[in-house]
Amino acid sequence: MSEQKYVKELLSTDIGTEGQLLIPRKIHDTLIAETQKALIPRTEAAIYVGPAQIPGSSYDLDLEDENAMEVRLIAEGAEITLDQDEYSSTNIRPKKYGVAIRITKEMQEDSKWNLLQRNIKKAGKRFAEHETNLILTALNGCSNSVNGGSAITIANITRAMQYLDDNDYTSTTFLVGNEVLNDLRNIDTFVEADKRGDNEMQTKGMVGIIYGLKVIKFSTNAAPSSIYSKYAFVFDNDEAYIIAEKRPITVENFTLPLFDMSGAAITQRIAVSLIRDNAVAKITTS
Repeated sequence: MSEQKYVKELLSTDIGTEGQLLIPRKIHDTLIAETQKALIPRTEAAIYVGPAQIPGSSYDLDLEDENAMEVRLIAEGAEITLDQDEYSSTNIRPKKYGVAIRITKEMQEDSKWNLLQRNIKKAGKRFAEHETNLILTALNGCSNSVNGGSAITIANITRAMQYLDDNDYTSTTFLVGNEVLNDLRNIDTFVEADKRGDNEMQTKGMVGIIYGLKVIKFSTNAAPSSIYSKYAFVFDNDEAYIIAEKRPITVENFTLPLFDMSGAAITQRIAVSLIRDNAVAKITTS
């Protein structure tokens, strides 16, 4: 067999190793981004304090005492009892978090994508996930706790709400991890229309409204620990926590000529703190 005929046979077949090596392959020209994680929106923070409101390195939050001052029965002619309001102050000091990215000139020249831009965008996602991490850590420090069983129950939810009711707060938000969300989806009261009693659940879906609470799912992969998958938090979003951000996410580009590199330093100064301990209740499942 002539060499020319042999090559033609290879080009005309897609069976066998030789043929497969000669089949042209299409390389996808778009980078597939990672999935977007479910995060806690800033709208659920009672207070957001930005850089302009933090002139120094920290922020003082002044609180009225919830139980100060009492009206008493006074006998005729007796001295009126003295009492006054009381206050406390919480100092919130934002901490700096950051990441640096370095890309060689060769990588930039040879890559199909703008690697520096892609890495900066990825860093932005990680900062947003870290904020959810900080919020969950702050809420986890609350005193009110409901210990559930292997799955969350309606009684667990209403008991958490009662903690807030007992302290005159309003339950507005229900944060749930993945396992708790799955439990909710398997409670027939919330999935059978004839038992629902609240049409909003039917129109808005499971991550919607339960007993007037906005149900917000947070990604376990953005949580500070995998155990948060089994956690849920009920809180009053007018009273629960504060976000103090001294420096918003900031990108500073730089070059390293001696290393033939360029990159970016991305930083943020932020802190999250509870405002009212009794405005939050935690539910844990095993």
